[in-house]
Amino acid sequence: MNRPLIVTDHPELLDDLLRIAAAAGAELTVAHAAVHAKPFWSRAPVVVVGDDMADAVAAMAPPARDRVLLVTREHDDPASWRRCVAVGAQGVLELPDAERRLVDEFADAVEPVTRAGVTVCVIGGRGGAGASVLAASLAVSASRKRLRTLLVDADPLGGGIDALMGQESAEGARWSDLVAREGRISFTALHAALPSFGELAVLAFHRGHAAQIPAEAMRSVLHAGQRGFDLVVIDLPRHLDLAAAEALARAGTTLLVVTADVRGVLAGAQVLACLQQHTRDVRAVVREGVLDKTVVCDSLGIPHAGVLPDQPRLAMALNRGSPPPLGTRTPLGRLCVSFLGTLLTPEPTGSHRG
Repeated sequence: MNRPLIVTDHPELLDDLLRIAAAAGAELTVAHAAVHAKPFWSRAPVVVVGDDMADAVAAMAPPARDRVLLVTREHDDPASWRRCVAVGAQGVLELPDAERRLVDEFADAVEPVTRAGVTVCVIGGRGGAGASVLAASLAVSASRKRLRTLLVDADPLGGGIDALMGQESAEGARWSDLVAREGRISFTALHAALPSFGELAVLAFHRGHAAQIPAEAMRSVLHAGQRGFDLVVIDLPRHLDLAAAEALARAGTTLLVVTADVRGVLAGAQVLACLQQHTRDVRAVVREGVLDKTVVCDSLGIPHAGVLPDQPRLAMALNRGSPPPLGTRTPLGRLCVSFLGTLLTPEPTGSHRG
């Protein structure tokens, strides 16, 4: 695998870059002269040029490429931006302030994208609508289709999505183990840390006090999830916090579970107004009730993604600690299979399916 390329002959700067690369688990190719960088310039996943070598690299006239960064230990040096333009860099990073950015750049270079994860958020239009059950069911259904799936519990007051699946005692990391970390989490480290069941990994809360998730922690988890999983399903709280807003900004589709009664639709409309401040593709999953699904979707003005029927013995199974029954003969199982089948070809916004 091609390594990140460093072009510098400045001893202190090189020491800094080697230390930062070690923090990212990256091995570097180091060129102490501009001419030594030529064979690696186009192949390296990222190129970091020290300001001491910028003029020499510019004189070499290397071919244009992306992911070139100029690094300096000098702050507010007006000549840095001239050198940045001269070498075709995309930015100037001043150390030590930019160390976290460089760790992320090096880590991304050594852990290439293995998946193009689709992210789905699920949220209830009112309490008890069944959003957590739907989120867990979608994740389990996807994993049974051998899709590498990450199920994220983003509701600190939701009772625990791992408990809903009967896996609250499973060994592995919870949110409190991750929120103290700063910066990027690699997919490999995340997947190894979380409780996993076949193709499904679950990130939930510890029992007891559950603090809100920092937006930075959610961003890091979803960045890793979208790089290494086929599907990321996030169970959101109805009162959106910064972490939920971060998840919505990354979601390809958001499912709003609405009960088919007047108060359910009114409550769903309130939640929808908040969702639309952060994401675009919101679809309704209608929980069976006194109103027709078309009336519910027309009232909300969003597409219909399916019906969540009342399923006999579902509550009994969940209270036994069993996962939701998802056979192809169950209404919930058919809903999940149908939605997953159309997930990669989303409907145009504003269309309604019957």
